[in-house]
Amino acid sequence: MLLKYFYDQKLAHASYMVGCQRAGVAVVVDPGRDIDQYLAMADQEGFQVTAVAETHLHADYVSGARELADRVNAKLYVSDEGPDEWKYQFLDGYDSERLHDGDHFMVGNIRFDVMHTPGHTPESISFVLTDQGGGADKPMGIFTGDFVFVGSIGRPDLLEEAAGMVGTAQSGARDLFASVERFKTLPDYLQVWPAHGAGSACGKGLGAIPSSTVGYEKRFNPALQFSDEEAFVQYILADQPEAPKYFAVMKRVNKQGPRILGMGHHHKMLDVAGLVDAVRLGTVVDLTPSPEYAKGHVPGTINLPLDMLSTWAGWLVDYDRPAYLICRPEQLEEAARVLHKIGVEEIAGGYDMEAVQASGMATETYATGSPADLSHSIEAGEVQLIDVRSQEEWNAGHIEQARHHFLGRLPESADQLPNDQTLVVQCRSGARSAIGASVLQAAGLKNVINLTGGYVAWKADGLPSVKSQPAMSS
Repeated sequence: MLLKYFYDQKLAHASYMVGCQRAGVAVVVDPGRDIDQYLAMADQEGFQVTAVAETHLHADYVSGARELADRVNAKLYVSDEGPDEWKYQFLDGYDSERLHDGDHFMVGNIRFDVMHTPGHTPESISFVLTDQGGGADKPMGIFTGDFVFVGSIGRPDLLEEAAGMVGTAQSGARDLFASVERFKTLPDYLQVWPAHGAGSACGKGLGAIPSSTVGYEKRFNPALQFSDEEAFVQYILADQPEAPKYFAVMKRVNKQGPRILGMGHHHKMLDVAGLVDAVRLGTVVDLTPSPEYAKGHVPGTINLPLDMLSTWAGWLVDYDRPAYLICRPEQLEEAARVLHKIGVEEIAGGYDMEAVQASGMATETYATGSPADLSHSIEAGEVQLIDVRSQEEWNAGHIEQARHHFLGRLPESADQLPNDQTLVVQCRSGARSAIGASVLQAAGLKNVINLTGGYVAWKADGLPSVKSQPAMSS
């Protein structure tokens, strides 16, 4: 047997290829949309990808399952558990098998046994792997998807937080408790292969180690230390990270079937003459580094440097309008791939950032200032401070004069802010607040300043702050 690990750092997403060396066939577990990496690895190792197995309908990225089935005729092994609204809808015309608890399937001489592990989502399943080709009659490991992570477990509130399905968080938490109790009965030696690592919004406190064992998680995973269901429910629903609003879009896309991108999918650079219409008709994302963007940019654009695109585009890009990019030509395909991974399908093209600067359209600026520059004005109430950090960061400590407006929801909350007062935008370091400054300007609030160095610099200068008590989970 061969096991290969793939990790998308931008999405904190782990996927796996399991190959049977005797049969020369392989399965990809929880594939991402960039399927060329799996096909290249299979070719390198002398395998044919014949199957795809998915643990659940993912909410944080576009699945590559359909793309693999379309490209290489791989058989799809997917969950048929859960209510009707969480069934796969694109399987007609594909070789597929709908799985239930207790089922198993073979890929060469490797056996996959199916466990229904609901809680994160109703249809969630896990795959217990036994390498029968190697003569084993006991399992080696379990692919847990978004059920059990290293040091954490999948959150049960995504359907309620992201998709607005009221009441599902409590019932999901109770399902999750039952799934955890079942997980605890597995052999301690079993390896645990999750679908996410540190940085994912699918749970809280995920570890950065790529794999673990059942025994280690039973001993050290905080979520596995509860024997009382009520205490577990209270724990798992408290202090979860903000659920990106695009998660609801991903559930629908992965259920209905993502659009097939195919081979050689390319995007084009556009004439800057069309940029004014692009701002009016779509979302124009400028990848220019924030310090340069502050000195001159096209009004109505938002600033998402490439290294922050995957984290914040799902919050800030309008999925119902075409997306345009202002970037260097060599950045266009990479940025488009990032956007496609989170379901931004209509990418109309890019504008060369140098041509944009030369066009004279980059007429808007915003100011920057350090805590030393701005502390007096903030404390005197001469400006309004806007803290765009997460709720958890805000609770841990914030500047007393600040108003909390989380960056991901800033486009919706911008109309609550005064347009007759200077707005100082602040985060931890100044990176997210730079994005926030662009969002506020695009919303029509033009008198904006970015607090450079953010909360870290404020504290380093010995300036005062306060703490908030987090709201108790009900």
